[in-house]
Formats: sequence, structure tokens, C-alpha cells
Amino acid sequence: MPLNDIRLAIPLVGEVEDSAPRSAAGLPWIKLAGSYFATEDGEAWTPIGHNDAVSWPELNGLFRRADLAGVENHLRWLKESGVTCLRLMLEYAQVRHRYFEKPQGRFVPAMVQLWDDLFRLCEQQGLRILLTPFDTFWQWLHWRHHPYNRNNGGVLDHPSRFLICVETRRAIKARLEFVVRRWSGSGAFFAWDLWNEIHPEQAQGSADGFGAFIHDLSDFVRRLETSLYGRSHPQTVSLFGPELRWRPHMPLRGPIFRHPDLDFASLHLYEEGTIDDPSDTVAPALGMARIVGEALGEIRDGRPFLDSEHGPIHSFKDKKITLPEPFDDEYFRHLQWAHLAAGGAGGGMRWPNRTPHVLTSGMRRAQRSLAEFLPLIDWVSFRRVHLGNKMRISGPDAAAVACGDDSQAVVWLVRRDTIGGNGMLRAGAAPVPVALELPGLARGTYRVIAWDTTAGRQTADWQANSDGWLKLDVPPFSADVALAIRRGILAAP
Repeated sequence: MPLNDIRLAIPLVGEVEDSAPRSAAGLPWIKLAGSYFATEDGEAWTPIGHNDAVSWPELNGLFRRADLAGVENHLRWLKESGVTCLRLMLEYAQVRHRYFEKPQGRFVPAMVQLWDDLFRLCEQQGLRILLTPFDTFWQWLHWRHHPYNRNNGGVLDHPSRFLICVETRRAIKARLEFVVRRWSGSGAFFAWDLWNEIHPEQAQGSADGFGAFIHDLSDFVRRLETSLYGRSHPQTVSLFGPELRWRPHMPLRGPIFRHPDLDFASLHLYEEGTIDDPSDTVAPALGMARIVGEALGEIRDGRPFLDSEHGPIHSFKDKKITLPEPFDDEYFRHLQWAHLAAGGAGGGMRWPNRTPHVLTSGMRRAQRSLAEFLPLIDWVSFRRVHLGNKMRISGPDAAAVACGDDSQAVVWLVRRDTIGGNGMLRAGAAPVPVALELPGLARGTYRVIAWDTTAGRQTADWQANSDGWLKLDVPPFSADVALAIRRGILAAP
């Protein structure tokens, strides 16, 4: 039977009530707005957040309702910290008590209750969820325990056939249908990451069928959501970024960056030797900027791009190192500003890679700073282009990351001449000015606002003129600074 001809019904779920459509009036859905996102009401919306898991410390209280009040307080604090979005997997397969189905086809009542509560709490706080249906990493490593394993009553003999087995596809769609009917009506549902880190090894070493696999899941979900709710949530599929370099002979770029059924593109940015194992706080950020620029170069229709996982995974997982908190805070802050200024939507979504597996208070302050900067740009109309090495910069040894269109630009400048022995920028370095020229901005007068990324506040405000190149004399700065640039007079937010 052809895979795209599979028809199914929701399987019985034991104690779980029928998964009737549920909607959350008052929290508008998220839609695309050119290169970024907006609510259905037309208000700019930016994904600021991180990766979490239902078995990690901050959300663990959801399971069997052990501490709902604690989770609610945590989500409230996230909202106050500028967080708008969490990326979550429907199950987390590192442990054996967070499977969404057990056995395959029976949706675990405790997990359904967990997600009922989480969507309700997120709706109350105005937070949203980027949801992916399978934890493909731990699913592979712990396959002997997974409910889809044929030895455990499932239908699949080996995870290397996960993308190509007809019976497994039917089970995948059953899971997706349950989620659509029960939670897709919620405005707290930001978007689908239809498949976490799609990989050739999940299709017996081939990427040739990625496009068809993505189309099958995408079309199934979109048709069902549209039939139930009259619209559908944005969709993406994520890829472990280094695979683009490791497997250049495979057709990976088209399905990830240009698939006609997907709405935005996403990668997991674990660049070797910089992002995944940082020795200073600047090189990883410049690596982030370069990769975002390369990704935007692969996109032909201007769709949004975002990093949906990054962090010091090699340091943490392989070397068993938790980075010193001050270093990690600066590393995190630099990465998020490089991601935004390079043209990514938001600041990227860190995988904590710390002990305990949570972000620090300093990282939350960095997210708040980013959130307070965002109103300085009209994201709904912004059609960014990565400026890369097209800029001209003079002054001290500083790096510039920027994106822009003909009327707006975002810039992040960071010093490279003050990196200390601990890999951090030296505190108290004498401030220095920088001269910068940006291409592509139409002739006219522009307002430029400088932003202290650490303190989260405006530090300068001036006008500059463009004759096709916008010429900026950036006031002296000690470590790094962000710039918001808009044509004409910009009212204070």
C-alpha cells in the first residue's frame, strides 16, 4: 500500500478520554510574517526560548501532577524573563517513564494529563510550544526499551527503518492525529518540528526519501488541522547541522531549507570546536553568524530561519564538563545576539548542557535584554538579507554581524582584542569607537539606537545618512553592542 494512502483512526487509549478538539480562545495562533513571525492579530512575535524536557527539573513536577504550582511559578518567571517559546519533545526517551505510548497505540494517561496541564498553563502565561513528536536521539540509543520496538509489542524491527516502514508510518500518523485533535486548537501551540534531526540512518543510510517523508507527514497534519480549525500551525523539520558538512554528497539541503510544504527552516547548530566545545566566548558567536548566513543563502523564498538547538554539547556530553557559569552566561549572550543580527528569528534555542539541566539566571537576563530590544525593529515588514562580509568596518579588532533590507538593519558588534586567559572579554577594557558602513539601505536619514546587551538598556541614539551605504560612527564600547536601525524617526517603544 502506498504510504500516502494510509488511512487511520485514533486508537483506543484506555483511561484517556476521547481526544475531542480543544481550543483556547484569547491566545491567537502564530503565523508567518515574511522572514519572521506574527500573531493572527498582526502583532510581531519572536521565538525566545530554549529546549526543555518533560523529565528535566523545571517541568518534572507536571508528571502525575506532582508539583503543578511549582511549574506554574516557573512558567510565570519565564514569561517575566522575556521567554515566549519552549521547544519540547512529546516524549523524552532517556528515561522509561515518559513514553507517550506504552505499549504502542495506547497513549499513556499520565502523559496525556501532563500535556493537558502544560498547554493550559502555557495558555495562561501566554507562552507557546514548538513541538516535535519523537525523541529520535534517545529513541535510537535506548531502542531496546522503546514501545515501537517489535520485541516490546511494536511494529518496527530496527530504528534504521523508522522513516520507511509502512506500519511505522501508520503509527506515527496515529500519534500526530491524537495530538492534532487534542491540542492543536490551542494558541499555545506555536509550530510543529515534524521530525527531530531527520537522519539518513533512520532510512537505511539514504536521504533520497526525505522530501516524500516530509510531504506525507506535513500534508497529513495540515489537512487535519485545517478540517478541524480552519487553519494550520507553521511547520519545520530539524537537522543536526554538522551533517551538512559531513555528508555533502547527500540531498539534505533541499528538504531542510526549501521544502515546499514547510513554513520555516531550522538547524541544530553544534559547530565542532567552537559552539560544541568553546574555548572563548567570541569564536562560537561568529561561527553562529556564519552558519546562519549560509542557511539564509540556501533559502530562496525568504522564509524564517532559526536555530532550534545549540550549546556546548561536546564539552558536556563527551568531556563531562559543565562550563563555569560566568563564561557560559557570556557565551550564551553572544550566541543569541549573533543569531539575531545574522538574520535568524529570535536568539536561538539552547540545549542546556549543564548540571542541573537548566539555564542559568544570567541566561534568563540575557533573554530579557533581547526581548526588550525587539520593539526597536518592525519585524512584520522586515525582509532581511544577511550582510556578512559586505560591510566595511574600521577601528579596533572588532567583528560585525548584521542583516538588513532597504529601510532597517540589525547589527551586533563584538570586540576581539580583549579576550582574556579565561576566554571571556576582559571587564573594564577601555571603550573604543568603530566606524561601520552598511550596504543596501535606501538613500535617506536613519535613526540608530545602541543597546547594551548585558544591562539591557539603550546607551545612545543618533541619526545617520545613507547614500546607498549607511555610514555609522559607533560610540565607544567596551565589550559588545547591538544596533537597531530604522529609516526616519523612530518613536520610543
